[in-house]
Amino acid sequence: MNLRQITIKDQINLKRIYFDSIQSIDEKIYNKEQKLAWSSQAWINIEFHKSITKGKGFIMEDLNKEIGFAIRYPKNKLSLLYVRGNFRRKGIGNILIKAIEKAAFKEGISSIQTDASLLSYELFLKNNWKKIRKEKIIIQGIQFSRYKMFKDL
Repeated sequence: MNLRQITIKDQINLKRIYFDSIQSIDEKIYNKEQKLAWSSQAWINIEFHKSITKGKGFIMEDLNKEIGFAIRYPKNKLSLLYVRGNFRRKGIGNILIKAIEKAAFKEGISSIQTDASLLSYELFLKNNWKKIRKEKIIIQGIQFSRYKMFKDL
């Protein structure tokens, strides 16, 4: 496996990973309607576009196939962390989180935050992130729960 910095040329692959990651979530966690509303954000949400064009991050490749990525945008927020469904639970999320934390620390950032999904919440806890609060948000008229989290670096 290869971890490298994201470039502007990676935009379509980031969207593909994002879509695959969300669509492969067990429907006991998020139902079909939630997954469709969430995954469509890659094409319609201006904040998603800003994250992948202005943010800094890393992409993980396996045999020249992009399998996961993480992006910080703005500088003190891990805004996107996604791994393709068939590569979950193989340590890739841990590697991506650690790479983001290390890069932020090198830039002099003392604390980083994120909005963790019900799926990624446990991963962040295992990486010593702290929960601020659980909150409800609406995406395309559909309610979601997520966690505001942070980590001091």
